[in-house]
Amino acid sequence: MSRMPALARVPDQVVSLSDHEAHARTRLDDNAWAYFSGGAADELTLRANQQAWDALRLLPRVLQPLAGGHTRVQLLGRTLAHPILLAPVAYQVMAHPDGELATAHAAAALGAGLVLSTQASLPLETVAHAMLTEPGRGPLWFQLYIQHDRGFTRELVQRAEAAGYEALVLTVDAPTSGARDRERRAGFRLPPGVRAVNLDGLPPPPVVTLGPGQSALFDDLLRHAPTWDDVAWLQAQTRLPILLKGVLHEDDARQAARLGLGGVIVSNHGGRTLDTAPASAHVLPRIVEALAGGMPVLVDGGIRRGTDVLKAMALGANAVLLGRPYIHGLANAGAMGVAHVLRLLRDELEIAMALCGCSRLDQATRRLLYPQAA
Repeated sequence: MSRMPALARVPDQVVSLSDHEAHARTRLDDNAWAYFSGGAADELTLRANQQAWDALRLLPRVLQPLAGGHTRVQLLGRTLAHPILLAPVAYQVMAHPDGELATAHAAAALGAGLVLSTQASLPLETVAHAMLTEPGRGPLWFQLYIQHDRGFTRELVQRAEAAGYEALVLTVDAPTSGARDRERRAGFRLPPGVRAVNLDGLPPPPVVTLGPGQSALFDDLLRHAPTWDDVAWLQAQTRLPILLKGVLHEDDARQAARLGLGGVIVSNHGGRTLDTAPASAHVLPRIVEALAGGMPVLVDGGIRRGTDVLKAMALGANAVLLGRPYIHGLANAGAMGVAHVLRLLRDELEIAMALCGCSRLDQATRRLLYPQAA
């Protein structure tokens, strides 16, 4: 039985996601702030993600019928109250003692989907219990990194299935970590007692003795980097749909479709892996066109306003994922902070829809963007 998270109050002056970010900076120490807020290298992609959404302009229609409008969408056979899911973020107890438990309760109460990180700081079963007991909840998915030990990976997938997770989100854009300068400047370390508890029992990889001229990265750490063969292997291990997270190239999206996967998530890992990778908003329409409706397309990276959500839907996304902003809410007020972030974003989405003349999200097309997005 999961305990209820502690309740706290969001400060009155916090009325936007950017306000949450500013207030969270006063709540988190330098170590946690570097981890949650930093990106790779010069953080060009990190900044570009938000700038790309900001640069898109909405072209409203007037005098459209709006009565009875709603934000509902269809995704993987389910009707969602709105198209906002919470992206996988590791080690959430660094932001608040209740960590992923608070996030799960908030997501369930607000009808948002939740993708739990492999590197969560609480057991996946505990989080699932908190989420699945809420009748109005959104989807519950488990984010997976394929581990070097296939037997352990299989057992982890089986645990997720048994706990009630409805899909696997396979992150494929991080065979190695990016060059995270901000973390290195802060001397980032996991605090005592914080660990990826769902990876307890993972056997260490075999020790490799490098020869002259060999690379510690390519000849050691990347020996077990996943490939398309591992994706096919994973399909054979689970009855759950698999979505690939971290797709930026059209050819990769087409390969995912050929394998019959459940969907793709257009993502550059929040700017945390390859710096100078393109912004998610710039890539999204290319992936949508490449797949031509053949599978769901989700997107994350830089979404900070309800208008951003509407723009993503206009570009062809089926749903969006939110990362850093809900961690800011978590740091500010635990479960109440996460719920506040979700409520703000959904309210802003409804306002943007109404002001653009959309009563339903399937009315949001590229004609809503000015000039029309190429």
